[in-house]
Amino acid sequence: MKRLAILGATGSIGRSTLAILDAFPERFSAVALTARRNVTLLAEQVKRFRPSLAVVQDDAAARELAMRLGRRSTAEVLWGADGYRAAASHPDAEMVVTAVVGAAGLLPTLAAIEAGKDIALANKETLVMAGPLVMQRAAARGVRILPVDSEHSAIFQCLEGQPRQGVERLWLTASGGPFRDLPAAGFAAIRPADALRHPTWQMGAKITIDSATLMNKGLEVIEAQHLFGMSPERISVVVHPQSIVHSMVAFVDGAVLAQMGPPDMKGAIAYALSYPERLPLAAPALDLAGIGVLTFQAPDMVRFPCLGLAFEAGRRGGSLPAVMNAANEVAVQAFLAERLSFDAIPRVIDRTLQRHVPLTHPGLEELQAADRWAREAAEAFVARGEA
Repeated sequence: MKRLAILGATGSIGRSTLAILDAFPERFSAVALTARRNVTLLAEQVKRFRPSLAVVQDDAAARELAMRLGRRSTAEVLWGADGYRAAASHPDAEMVVTAVVGAAGLLPTLAAIEAGKDIALANKETLVMAGPLVMQRAAARGVRILPVDSEHSAIFQCLEGQPRQGVERLWLTASGGPFRDLPAAGFAAIRPADALRHPTWQMGAKITIDSATLMNKGLEVIEAQHLFGMSPERISVVVHPQSIVHSMVAFVDGAVLAQMGPPDMKGAIAYALSYPERLPLAAPALDLAGIGVLTFQAPDMVRFPCLGLAFEAGRRGGSLPAVMNAANEVAVQAFLAERLSFDAIPRVIDRTLQRHVPLTHPGLEELQAADRWAREAAEAFVARGEA
């Protein structure tokens, strides 16, 4: 039985991961679960899966969780940065599922690597912020990083058994989000409720907005650079509205391998958890005849400039990806709070990048400082209405 620590248990990926544990109780167990503030759901999960450790964001949430669990619970309740590190390095965990959202995933992932735990990585911001550092530390500790994002899982599967010198290009597919056909003139009028209606995937708010701006795909491009050792010049994005082809690999002989399946994250999660085995998931069969047509088109980087900003940050590297990520997180939260228009999100990111003096080979402390600086700079642009 593989014992898991699941960071971000109450989010979309965390819930899907626990559904797999529910379906295969003889294969997996949870020894640690974490959340931020969704104490109600976390308490239900702790009662159901009986981890020895549960972690939340602060002491108030911890007191509420302990009250909901009751005196008979055997789960230790911790909170804050120390608690998340304890979950990530839990002595009984064999694998850590990092499913938290945003930059908050970096330090727990590093703690898991330092403790020698294999990583099922669903937090793309970890590699966007500190890809070289994370991959170097993982290699030094002999830690495997297995991708959970459907696109990176698809590439990982297509590369199985293939010599890397035969790879010509990686193709990441994107649904295009809810506004792929909306003229740019309509972007200023987009409200959060509009952007949260993703046409294909069920995801958390931040990732859904990133999908609508195509920043999510830009973050995935940078993540793919580090996961697969590819330069951004050899990574392409194609819009595929049906979300059936999850990504592709092109080889030097002209062959292209694609991984296909229904738009359901459980397949990618299960493969990371059980690798190299495949689990018999109770998933609907892919009905290609019923689907009929699969379409592909080039992304419009004029209407969706976030994608271009990400390609440029990934190409230049250093501290720029961390700054871009931080500015995006601030801009997305401002948009969700209706303090910023949808079309201003890329302008806040661009202004923040333009103000930053990049570092070529930053260490962890320098990346954290760049992250803090970018958040303050981006928030200032939002507050002053300069976007």
